[in-house]
Amino acid sequence: MLEHGLTNAKEFKMRRLLLLVPLALLTAPSAGHDAQTQCAEVRAKIRHVQSKMRQGYTRAQGERLEAELRRLRERRARVCRR
Repeated sequence: MLEHGLTNAKEFKMRRLLLLVPLALLTAPSAGHDAQTQCAEVRAKIRHVQSKMRQGYTRAQGERLEAELRRLRERRARVCRR
């Protein structure tokens, strides 16, 4: 009887493993893609703010643009891998 219980426990662990491994493999590439997409979006936003800054701005606008640029650069440091 004890042997039967061990066999069922081993079977359960093996089946669980066989279900989890393919799931992990399927979700891993999408995580990388999301990070790449986020990185590209942040970089595009940085270029957009820099473009606005080259066009000229008032003091208040400049402070807002600098703050936005600082925030985007911090986000880029977190999201983008170099």
